[in-house]
Amino acid sequence: MLEVKFYDNVADELLKFAVIISKTNGKWIFCKHKERETYEVPGGHRELGETIVDTAKRELAEETGAVEFDIKPICVYSVKGKTRVNENVEDESFGMLFIAEVFSFEELHSEIEKILITDTLVENWTYPLIQPLLMEEAKNRGFI
Repeated sequence: MLEVKFYDNVADELLKFAVIISKTNGKWIFCKHKERETYEVPGGHRELGETIVDTAKRELAEETGAVEFDIKPICVYSVKGKTRVNENVEDESFGMLFIAEVFSFEELHSEIEKILITDTLVENWTYPLIQPLLMEEAKNRGFI
């Protein structure tokens, strides 16, 4: 069982991920990884020496082809339980949730096969126990 929690902030060194809820022209942007049949919100792991904002900008560009965009932090989230990242059920990993408005794109050059731009949220989530809750929290906080 996974537990997702939300925080206004935590110590910067705890932030390992950035997830970016993204829109363009009022439509949602989702990514489809080459190795999966599901869709996800852009995001990924923080690299050594990166700020969490730089992680969010890099991941948004890599996973959607976004070139021009505005990006803002929403809140910190954590996932507790066994996942691809957490080895034990007691492990808790932290990430920063962002929102972005994308104005222009370039061709994708990453592990992402394609992006989906749609009026509605996807139903076949890659992380169905996590990402819908992130969307709900962004809505509850007035960002979407």
